[in-house]
Amino acid sequence: MKDFFSYDIGEPRNSVLVRARHVALTAIQRYGLEWEQIQFIQWSDAITYKIVTSAEEKFLLRIHPNRWSREEIASELELLQALNQLQDLHVPEGVKGSDASFIQQIQTEEGYQHPYVTLMRWVEGEHLNKDITESMAYQMGVMTGKLHHALAQFKPSAELTRPSWGADRFQEEFLTLEPYYPRFLTSEAWRRYQDAAEKVVSTLVRMPRSRANYGMIHGDLHIGNIIIHNDQPQPIDFGRCGYGHYLYDVASTLLGLHVPQRISFIEGYEHVRPLKKGDLQDVECFFIMNLISNYCHHAPNESEIVNLIGEQPYAQAYIREYLRGASFLFERVEPVSIDECKSS
Repeated sequence: MKDFFSYDIGEPRNSVLVRARHVALTAIQRYGLEWEQIQFIQWSDAITYKIVTSAEEKFLLRIHPNRWSREEIASELELLQALNQLQDLHVPEGVKGSDASFIQQIQTEEGYQHPYVTLMRWVEGEHLNKDITESMAYQMGVMTGKLHHALAQFKPSAELTRPSWGADRFQEEFLTLEPYYPRFLTSEAWRRYQDAAEKVVSTLVRMPRSRANYGMIHGDLHIGNIIIHNDQPQPIDFGRCGYGHYLYDVASTLLGLHVPQRISFIEGYEHVRPLKKGDLQDVECFFIMNLISNYCHHAPNESEIVNLIGEQPYAQAYIREYLRGASFLFERVEPVSIDECKSS
C-alpha cells in the first residue's frame, strides 16, 4: 500500500490535493459539521484545511501522514487537553466526532493507506511578519518559558506515546537527507554538514538530562508556529511534540530571529526560567540541529529547492562557525559568498 501522501512518491501535487479534499469532505461528515467554507491551508507535515460552519465556528482539519500512528496522534491530543486546563496558554484542542472519537480513519482510493484525520478548534491570531520588534521577541521568550513551565507539570497517561527528539532521532533524520543533498549542496559542503551532524550527535549523547532541563517539548516552535492574538504570542501546531531538552524549542525559535531579537527573546525566557552556565552553548548545538533537521524535512520537496539554495550562504556560515567552536548566537555571522557556496 502506498502512503496517502509523500513527497517521495513523485505523484503530481494536484493529484494528491484532489484525493486529500475528498478525504477532508468525508471527515467533515464524521464530525457532524454544517460547514459553509473549506479552505486549503498547506501541505507540510500534515495536509490542513480551515473549516467555517454556518454558525461561524472555525476549525482546523488535519490529514496526518502515515508515519504517525493512531497512538501518537491521540497522545498529542491528550497533551493539548492538559495544557488548556493547566494555565493561561491558549493552545489548539481536539474535537470529538459523532462516534465520540477524536480520531477518524478515512477510506480513500484503492492502493493507498487510509489516513487518520483530526479536527481542532481554531485558534485566532495573526502569523508573525518579518518585522518582529525586540519587545515582541521578549514576549515570545516569556511565552516559551511559560509553555515549558506548563509542560513540566504535565502528567502523561500510561498510554502516552510520543517520539524523543534526541541523538537517535536526529541520526535517522540525517540519513534521509543523503539522497537529496545534491539538489542544494556540493560534495564539499555535504562533508561539512556531515561533520556538523557528527558533532551535534556527540554533544547530545553527553548532554545530561534532569526534570529541570528535559521533558515534553513543542518540538517545532519556529516562528511560523507562533501567532499573535491581542498583542500576545501563542504557540500552535503541536504535531511534533515529544520528549527532548527544553532548549531545543528555544533554538528552534532563535533560528528565525536576528541578533537583537535573540537577545530579547532570551531575556524574556529567563524572566520565567533562568538559564544555567553552559546552557547557551547547548542552545547553539540545538540551533545547528534544527537547521539541519529543517533541510531533512524540506529537501524531498522539489518546490523547496530554490529556497534551500538561497539559504545556504547563511546556513553554511553558521555550520562553519559551529565547527570552529566559535560562539555565534549573539554575533553577526557574515554569510558565505555565492562563489564560496559553489566551491565549498
